[in-house]
Amino acid sequence: MIFKPEYSINQKVFLAEDKGVELYLKREDLIHPFVSGNKYRKLKYNLIEAQKKNFKILLTFGGAFSNHIAAVASAGHEFGFKTFGIIRGEELEYKIEANPTLSFAKQSGMNFKFVSRDEYRNKTSDSFLNSLKEEFGRFYLIPEGGTNALAIKGCAEILDDEDFNFDYVCTAVGTGGTISGLINCSKSSQQVFGFPALKGDFLHQDISKFVTNTNWELITNYHFGGYAKINEALVNFINEFKNGYKIPLDPVYTGKMMFGIFDLIEKGFFSKGSKILAIHTGGLQGISGMNTILKKKNLQIIQ
Repeated sequence: MIFKPEYSINQKVFLAEDKGVELYLKREDLIHPFVSGNKYRKLKYNLIEAQKKNFKILLTFGGAFSNHIAAVASAGHEFGFKTFGIIRGEELEYKIEANPTLSFAKQSGMNFKFVSRDEYRNKTSDSFLNSLKEEFGRFYLIPEGGTNALAIKGCAEILDDEDFNFDYVCTAVGTGGTISGLINCSKSSQQVFGFPALKGDFLHQDISKFVTNTNWELITNYHFGGYAKINEALVNFINEFKNGYKIPLDPVYTGKMMFGIFDLIEKGFFSKGSKILAIHTGGLQGISGMNTILKKKNLQIIQ
């Protein structure tokens, strides 16, 4: 039996009277303490499938500060699965305790296999997966980031009836699973905007594999240099947002999206009289890891 969300609310955070725009944030980060936001949505039907097929082991992939790794470890602990994380970067094997994400995953019972970055690139190859089966036995495979057809099915449940009154739905984009689910369940009268955290135009092709609706667009100007890249302006925005609205934002995904939305509102991008729903996809566990990096650079940390 999969756990049920604690709750998810739409919280009004912005009214730009001069622009005629209202902005609400859907607090998916409140779903669960450790398996929050889109990670809950992506794992829901995958865990149901794993239980149905009597798998005892969950195996997945991720990097040093992966929200997905932390969520799989926590969900596995809660539902009695043994979990294995294939981690990018051999050097991390000796830095587990100094890494908040990996330390949490270990405490949740996850076992690790650290591989080189070259070897990690083979994560989808049959030969590499077969070698993992020989090493760990029969496992239920969850891809890096959690995106597959079952994940998209879960993400299609993010929107409920009251959300169809919004003109725009905005989400951060990593592997494309969350936005694919939102596109599939959105109304044709709505426009879905994705804010990629990564550089490159490959995501459009990946998302197109899972959707048929055409009411979506990727806004690629707010990645801040790429995945897990951050600067002083973004840190300031995240801290000011928390002080003003009492809502924490993660620096890799939702923080960048909200920065972009505020900037676009100021520039008059959204139609006058429109209502925007932004999705808070969780990922707050990543703040500790990012602050570790910021401290080493003697930069302001995220409050």
